[in-house]
This record gives sequence, structure tokens and C-alpha cells, in this order.
Amino acid sequence: MLNKVEPFFVSALEDMEHSGRRKGKENIVVGVKRPEGGKGPRYLVKGKEGHEFIRMNSNSYLGLSLNEELLAAEEAASRAYGVGPGAVRFISGTYKPHRDLEKKLAAFHGREEAMVFSSAYSTVVSILPSLVTTETAVISDELNHNCIINAIRLSRPKDKAVYKHLDMAELEGCIISFIEQSRRLIIVTDGIFSMRGDHASLKAIADLAQKYDVHFPEGILVVVDDSHGVGVFGETGRGTEEFTGGRADILIGTLGKAFGVNGGYAVSSDAVITYLRETAPMYIYSNPITPGEAAAALKALEILEGQEGKRILAHLRAITERFRSAVSSLGYEVIEGDHPIVPIMIRDTKKTAELISFLAERGVLATGMSYPVVPKGDEEVRFQVNADHTEADIDCVVEALREYRHKGG
Repeated sequence: MLNKVEPFFVSALEDMEHSGRRKGKENIVVGVKRPEGGKGPRYLVKGKEGHEFIRMNSNSYLGLSLNEELLAAEEAASRAYGVGPGAVRFISGTYKPHRDLEKKLAAFHGREEAMVFSSAYSTVVSILPSLVTTETAVISDELNHNCIINAIRLSRPKDKAVYKHLDMAELEGCIISFIEQSRRLIIVTDGIFSMRGDHASLKAIADLAQKYDVHFPEGILVVVDDSHGVGVFGETGRGTEEFTGGRADILIGTLGKAFGVNGGYAVSSDAVITYLRETAPMYIYSNPITPGEAAAALKALEILEGQEGKRILAHLRAITERFRSAVSSLGYEVIEGDHPIVPIMIRDTKKTAELISFLAERGVLATGMSYPVVPKGDEEVRFQVNADHTEADIDCVVEALREYRHKGG
């Protein structure tokens, strides 16, 4: 019986529409044109026939989702093992590509062991509750991703604290406040903050954890979700750890962003990962990624660690800097950084939507971020540079932004 509750949903949707918070209908991609003539891939969208779009809102930072080697690896594994895993892993769902990938991920990050989940979101909301006891306190950066916020809610820790974004002095104060109050302390943070493209001060966080670890009978754990960092950040793409020199006790990453495939994972010591295999609910009760996806992700890692990976990273850094410098020179407010997330701060919901529409009319797909995804006053248009963008693509997007600026936007 929906007749009583449907009016509530309709009213809520109308309120979202009125306040500018409604995301609206999703674009449906009906085709992809492969790169040609100095242009990167172009995307075809339902209802906008005759138009081709540059996609500046993709997490596929290394541009590998259309890579022929990944496609061949996924097809070969799918033909060998089937297109689906069949069941959760402890029943019948583990295949050789899963374990090959986990061993490769552990080695890539310099850890003893790794485990793969269906997504990075499910990795976070599954792992954190498994680590939290009734005598555990959790400390979180105020701009952490929604998955961390919900994971803390699900964990129901003894106590929790949120520190101002990247404020190490406040973090230290939070740690001190929990001394003699909790047996275990967990500090959890994003590596790269997805709305801004800035990064956690992981070395400083790890140093604070080491400094105060002695005061907690079960120690301090540093848990980092580096989904936007792994594969693309740091000299060899090993993420925020490599860039800052810090190290997490448990590192969470994704296969669905830089590596261009699907799935999430965690790396840590053998004891921690073995414990999580027995306790993490979304590992135990949810299907893994497919064998084909695991094989494709493994191929992405192999490419990244080779000469082609070095070339891809160098190109990505160059065109990211090209875009960031050009946009800044136009007078837009840009958050500085080294990551290919380049947000333009609009600080107004209506104007953010206006710029998104303007760009779409000129063949550019970007993402507007408004409250509650970002705090009020931090409304932005987020651009994400990918390695399959060309200089011509970047210049095309910059020209659209210049045109909008000149018309008074």
C-alpha cells in the first residue's frame, strides 16, 4: 500500500527541486567513440543525438577503461570462469583471478595481504564496524567521504570526534581527550578528498598515532580510504602514502577509479586481513567482483608498474597542470593541488547549475556539487582530468569556460 506514503516522497522531491538539491535524471550513455585525430574519447548521450561530449566527470584517471589489454584480459577470464562469481567467496565464489589480484595488490602496497570487495564504499562500511568495539573511540576529518560517515554510524563506537579539515592541532587535541577513556582509538581519513582534490597530512597523522599509541591498551589504528589517490597520486601511483611519506595501518583503495574497472580492496598485515575475512559482513555476505573484473584490474596494475604506466602518469600530470593553470588564469577560484581533481569554486547553487548547463551545451560533461554533498558556500563544479584526454580536449574545455566568463558568468 503506497498511497499513504507516496505523497511524502513527492513532497520531499519537490523540496529538493526548490532548494536546488535534486540531482535529477541521469545521463544515459548510449555509445563511446574511440580516440581519433588528436581527440580523446567522445561520449554519446541519449536524448542529445548528434552531439559528442568530452567527459570531465570520470574517476577513470588513468584512462584505462577502454584499454585493449584490459578488455582482452577481462574477456579471457570471463570465457574461462564465466561472467559471474556464482556465490559469496566462502561458499563457492573465489577464483584464481581473485587471489592473483589480491597478491598483486598486497605487493603493490608493500603489505602482507589484501582482500577484494565489490566496491570501495562497501569496503569502508564493512571494515570499520569490524574494527570497532564497545571500548573504541573514532576520530574523523570533517570532510571525509559519505562512506566513512556512514561506517562510523554503523560502528556505534564508544565515542567519536570530528576535527576541522586537515587541522593537525585539533586532531591531537581529540586524541588527548580520549586517553584513559577508550582502550582502542581509530583515526580514519580520506587520502584524497574527493570534493576538493587536496590530500590528508598522512605523515603527520601517522606521527601523532605513534606518539600517543602507548596511552591506549589496544593501540591507535590509522585507517585511510585512498580511493581517489591509489593509481594516480605519487611518483609511481601508490597514492597518498607515497606522496606524503606516511603509512596507514589499514589502507583502503578502489579498482573502479584510476584502474578503470570495478571493486574495492583493503591491504594490511596477514593477521588483520585474516580477521576481516571472518568478520567483515559485506565480504562474507555479498558477492565479489567477477573473475573477469579481477583479471582486468590485475592487467591495469601490470600496466601501471611498467614503462607505459610511467608515460601515462607523466602525460596526466602535464595536462592536469595545463588545465589548472589555464582555468586559474581566467580568474576562476581553483583549489591548488597535484591531483587531477580540479574544482572551480562557484559558492552558489544556482550559478553552479547554470555553469553545468552551459558546459553541456558546448559538449562538456562536468559535475556540479551543491549542498548537502558539500557544505553551504562551498558549491563547486568539479572537473576530473583523465589520461585519455588530449591537449586539444583540455583546450576545448578551457575555451568553453572562457566563453562563460566573458558572458558574465
